[in-house]
Amino acid sequence: MPDRLFDSDEVAAIFRKATEAQAPRQRQLPSGEGLTLAELEDIGRQVGIAPELVARAALSIAAAGKSSSRRFLGLPIGVGRTVEIGRRLTDAEWEQLVVDLRETFDARGTVRTDGSFRQWSNGNLHVLVEPVPGGDRIRMTTVNANARAWMMAGLLITGIAAASGIAAAVTAPAQAHFSVFGEMLVIAAGMFVAGAVRLPGWARLRRAQMEELAGRVALEQPVLPRE
Repeated sequence: MPDRLFDSDEVAAIFRKATEAQAPRQRQLPSGEGLTLAELEDIGRQVGIAPELVARAALSIAAAGKSSSRRFLGLPIGVGRTVEIGRRLTDAEWEQLVVDLRETFDARGTVRTDGSFRQWSNGNLHVLVEPVPGGDRIRMTTVNANARAWMMAGLLITGIAAASGIAAAVTAPAQAHFSVFGEMLVIAAGMFVAGAVRLPGWARLRRAQMEELAGRVALEQPVLPRE
């Protein structure tokens, strides 16, 4: 594995995985800009963790790549993951990845190839394979457009109801319009909740699926041709 730098979140994850294998006493780790694998192994020795366990955990974390998230009103409306695999993805590996994507997301999807660029997409779910120095980068992104639409509709109806209520209070007796105003707010709240309540679970599932896919591709050895 290249001697890359690991950020503070990855450092914590590496030692968590390593300690799970050896189960030593937990200790607080120092934070910093980044640490190399050699530095991580040295810290591991100081706290009684075998270097090979640290290296194995680091490889697992590096293979999973980096996650990303898009939020709407504090809720995870979109998730993604990017991983650099350190080699060119062979045709056989790409075909296997497409099969894996179809099985994981239960969708046939659409495959496109443009030179060294490859893409599998299904609605708002996109998986791109693009060349970078030293290998290929796999980018997976998705957005829950349905949940966002329900939430936006709920906010829109709330705004309309509020404007209507204010206008009614100024131009006519409130009693004649309060019931309609209240019904609109109930409908708006229901639509917003219908969209918002599904997002945390959906985001957790998509993150787990992407992490598992990224790990499998990054740790997979290329298939060599038979002689």
